[in-house]
Amino acid sequence: MKQEKQNEKKENNGGTNPASTIAASNFIRQIIQKDLESGKNNGNVHTRFPPEPNGYLHIGHAKSICLNFGLASEFSGLCNLRFDDTNPTKEDVEYVDSIKEDVRWLGFNWEDREFYASDYYETLYEYAERLILQGNAFVCDLGPEEIKDYRGAPTAPGKESPFRNRSIEENLDLFRRMRSGEFAEGSRTLRAKIDMTSPNLNMRDPIIYRIMKAHHHRSGDAWCIYPMYDFAHGLSDSIEGVTHSICTLEFEDHRPLYDWFLDRLNVPCHPQQIEFARLNMNYTVMSKRKLLELVRTGLVSGWDDPRMPTISGLRRRGYTPEAIRDFMERIGVAKASSVIDVALLEHCLREDLNKRALRVMAVLRPLKVVIDNYPDGQEEELDAVNNPEDELAGTRKVTFSKVVYIERDDFMENPPKKFFRLSPGSEVRLKFAYLVTCNEVVKNEHGEIVELHCTYDPGSRGGEAPDGRRVKGTLHWVSAAHALDAEVRLYDRLFSKENPDESNEGEDFKDCLNPDSLDILTGCKVEACLADPQPDIRYQFLRQGYFCADSRDSAAGNLVFNRSVSLKDSWAKIEKKSGNE
Repeated sequence: MKQEKQNEKKENNGGTNPASTIAASNFIRQIIQKDLESGKNNGNVHTRFPPEPNGYLHIGHAKSICLNFGLASEFSGLCNLRFDDTNPTKEDVEYVDSIKEDVRWLGFNWEDREFYASDYYETLYEYAERLILQGNAFVCDLGPEEIKDYRGAPTAPGKESPFRNRSIEENLDLFRRMRSGEFAEGSRTLRAKIDMTSPNLNMRDPIIYRIMKAHHHRSGDAWCIYPMYDFAHGLSDSIEGVTHSICTLEFEDHRPLYDWFLDRLNVPCHPQQIEFARLNMNYTVMSKRKLLELVRTGLVSGWDDPRMPTISGLRRRGYTPEAIRDFMERIGVAKASSVIDVALLEHCLREDLNKRALRVMAVLRPLKVVIDNYPDGQEEELDAVNNPEDELAGTRKVTFSKVVYIERDDFMENPPKKFFRLSPGSEVRLKFAYLVTCNEVVKNEHGEIVELHCTYDPGSRGGEAPDGRRVKGTLHWVSAAHALDAEVRLYDRLFSKENPDESNEGEDFKDCLNPDSLDILTGCKVEACLADPQPDIRYQFLRQGYFCADSRDSAAGNLVFNRSVSLKDSWAKIEKKSGNE
């Protein structure tokens, strides 16, 4: 009995006891607290989440979402959702819709503050003209390669454009003609006049506007010139009254330019740009360009492929918003870049699902078991616990009959020592049911085991021996007459290399794809209670892992389940070994 309780506790907890973790530090939270104490920004906190709608969001963006919306909520402030839609050749309404769905799913609400950089195109254009009138911007006729050559190198100063000293009147005329569509795409740009000798390459007369004769998903064909991100971003922050413009560390060298535009235009609101280290995880790529390449080449089934690190992929795989938010709180916010072990993300999911997931029985590789002394035609309903971690989860009825299925791996004809599952002459417990003993093994003409014949102890209903004898092994099972057929997809990490971005010479990141990232099992048998599962309900298949119905492919009569995560928890073992439990 003691062994049975230990086994049950182990399987219900996913194989380990969840380790407690104190939330990591967040230096931006400390900055905002000091700002509020000093009365800066009149005590207001206003952030924004500013995605570019050129792809689906991934787990790295989830860190920014949780940070911006979370801090605004914590300090009774506001957070805008603003799409930086300044490059019409790469952006699409599909991406806009997916981003909004992801933010909502993570549990955040921007209320009526949905904005677009394109909302401000006219204002941004007026700002650009103001820079020209100040003598701080000029129209340049150099082509893209020439601008690159003139820019110089980090260790060598750049050269001034031969068009840098055009008069204000000529620049204003040319810029207005750029807007009217008079010039060919790529033939002219508007550039800020700053310092071509600056050690910061971003300050070497950066481009403000370029000619792009492309249809915009919101403004249509109204514009043929579009602002650059560095110009539009800070000014959009200012227009919206943002106080803390939080971005990832690669924009640290862009901050002087961010401030330069705001200072030269003397805008009433000057947000503070604060950079933090982006999320990097092992066995994962975070580049939208690379993720798009995987989608376009068909190496994954789409942006929401459950192996992808996209939020939609994680959602389809069975991740919960609570687990992702918990993960973000644990890793904290820092300046220094680091690589987070993906095992921590998996651990957060296990901890969450251990508390909420319904326990059910599913046999993924079925082996037929006939209980010879069980009465023909008899069926009985047994009580099964839905979730021992949730007192309100209650119980359900599972039907037992003469023929059941068990896992093929739960039987060995010639077992090694300490094999506590089924073998000839051994006795095991069928979960919630009876004790059974294997008497006969049936094989086909190829010598493969196809059927077992067992006897059961009628006095052991519920799995307890009437004479108190100890039985170590407990197996899950399903009734053959009542089980449903299902397809089960076992997912593993998409990449086999710990850092797929660090390729060897001649190696492409796609060469690091894990060939075993997906194992599709057909002919699986699951409990009848799973006849019409909803995608947002998660299950623990006893002894197998956590699963959910596939939101795209599963339907009544065609059951498809995705494994969200296995029961094995390597992160909990790491924490236990380090003494953090």
